[in-house]
Amino acid sequence: MTQEISIQLTTEPRTRPDSEKLGFGKYFTDHMFMMDYTLEQGWHNPRIVPYAPLQMDPASMVFHYGQAVFEGLKAYQTSTGELLLFRPDKNMKRLNRSNERLGIPEVSGDFVIEAIRTLINIDRAWVPTAPGTSLYIRPFIIATEACLGVRESHTYQLIVILSPVGAYYSGGLAPVKINVESSYTRAVQGGIGHAKAAGNYAASIKAQSNAKKGGYSQVLWLDALEKKYIEEVGSMNIFFKIGGKVITPAINGSILEGVTRASVLELLGSWNIPVEERKISIEEIFEANAKGELEEVFGTGTAAVISPVGELYWNDRQVLINNGQIGPYSQKLYDTLTGIQTGRLPDPLKWTMPV
Repeated sequence: MTQEISIQLTTEPRTRPDSEKLGFGKYFTDHMFMMDYTLEQGWHNPRIVPYAPLQMDPASMVFHYGQAVFEGLKAYQTSTGELLLFRPDKNMKRLNRSNERLGIPEVSGDFVIEAIRTLINIDRAWVPTAPGTSLYIRPFIIATEACLGVRESHTYQLIVILSPVGAYYSGGLAPVKINVESSYTRAVQGGIGHAKAAGNYAASIKAQSNAKKGGYSQVLWLDALEKKYIEEVGSMNIFFKIGGKVITPAINGSILEGVTRASVLELLGSWNIPVEERKISIEEIFEANAKGELEEVFGTGTAAVISPVGELYWNDRQVLINNGQIGPYSQKLYDTLTGIQTGRLPDPLKWTMPV
């Protein structure tokens, strides 16, 4: 795709927020990227326009049948002022896997990456510079055809918005408490669990709310059929260090294939740390803890990068992991990944891309 991106700059720039008070996803930059799809023209009319509300027909199919997918990635500023993206090609490949599952037309990943780079350069002043901060990038695709027939839409919009975000750990890298969900189900094999689809997150909100009421920050999902095998945390993939070996659930059709997950697996392999991708039951975790073999648990995702887990709660049983302290693998992975992302460490695997 070689279409030229038209650019309309805002005449009313927004007030940029204090970089010390950003939080996550609360502020948005001056511009956004948009592109349309029709059966006749395919993907067309790529443009950067001032950030503004969308005008949509009430019968737009996204409102009724949920054809919506998205991605999440970040731009990081280095000490020299350069901006870096982290493995955006993998985000685009996953976006198209999500598209395929939900019947949405494929997009050109290379073109969308170029559009993102152009958009970031226009809103470059919004990139926060405080330690731990970054520019969050949210590409998403929605079905826009006005029709109440239950089928794939014939028109879509791809939109990219940008949001300056604060450090995920405002007080330093801290272990989180996780509730193992035994009642609700997020996804099932053959469904859309492997796609980054809006509906997956809607299905998780009630359990997440219940967990927070109980003092837990995240939900760990079990498989839908047996309520036995570990799948993923609400916004992260999950890893367990047991007896010196790192174990993570295998990709099975109901687990999101995380970019950070893949990066962690590659790093661990390069450090000659034994890793297994396989089915692992919640009972196995509790048994390993009882034997004194459960050494570390950590999640991986774009927002937190590495999130050490200090406690698991399941069916009135509680496990305290590593005395609630950060484990050495969690710390080393976090330091390495954030070092590569921000240009503080070498990038031998060529994961970063300059904006």
